[in-house]
Amino acid sequence: MGVNSVRNTATVHSAIAVASNRTGIDFNYLLGQAHVESGLRTDARARTSSATGLYQFIDQSWLGVIKEHGAEHGMGWASDAIKQTPSGRYVVNDPNMRRAILDLRNDPTASALMAAEHASDNKESLEKSLGRPATGTDLYMAHFLGLGGARSFLTAMESNPNRSGASMFPAAARANRNIFYNSSGQPRTLSQIYERFGNRLDSGVSASGGTGLASVTLGGSDAATQFMPANFIQQTQSLENGGEVIFGTNSAENDTAWVNSTLANLNTLREPMNPLRPTPDNARLAYMLLASLGA
Repeated sequence: MGVNSVRNTATVHSAIAVASNRTGIDFNYLLGQAHVESGLRTDARARTSSATGLYQFIDQSWLGVIKEHGAEHGMGWASDAIKQTPSGRYVVNDPNMRRAILDLRNDPTASALMAAEHASDNKESLEKSLGRPATGTDLYMAHFLGLGGARSFLTAMESNPNRSGASMFPAAARANRNIFYNSSGQPRTLSQIYERFGNRLDSGVSASGGTGLASVTLGGSDAATQFMPANFIQQTQSLENGGEVIFGTNSAENDTAWVNSTLANLNTLREPMNPLRPTPDNARLAYMLLASLGA
């Protein structure tokens, strides 16, 4: 493994550790999911959809979770720019701002935080429906089938684990034959599909350098700290105690400091900024400057 690969993996581990620490979603689950989804590649892109980044969020799912949770993690500038139409679709009027928000999927910290928040929402809903603690495999079923599909799958599995999964989810089965059918072409049962997902999550943790299980009951995870140097842990604890959040804060004082820092960084860039493809920092800076002019 090359130096850059090791460095990138460490960056992803640290980002997932922050997300686990801030949301309470198990580190091993988030690590296993990231490996299954993207192989820990922050720039991963799907060939057949808009799915992008560490957790392969499609455009609408990303805009939705940013709208719901972005402000909690210092991305209020992005959340404020997203509107929801009466039909439920998420839109951003400014195309440059929309691209900057979608490009956040390639930032490991932003992506891990939103994946953890999405998992937390699904966990709460599943536990109310099932009347038991949710496992990592339960959460991945919600990621794969959607929340409603996961509820149907898990409820049916409790009463009839030998039922064919393909008979319940024919559309998903057509698109994912290797999951719903074995190598002989026989349909897998609900319990076999569930076990297969659990094994994939656990294998993902192992392949990513983790030491725990992603498929078991979810709770806080001390595993996160094994990937975080002491000063990083201290920095994360400062965030939990009300310190400056990762993407800046909504306070005027910290926003001013952030703007000054961003301007200084922009002034040291070797290449000029492309106004048609802004970075998230550039977009937020422009957003804040425009907001101040209108105040």
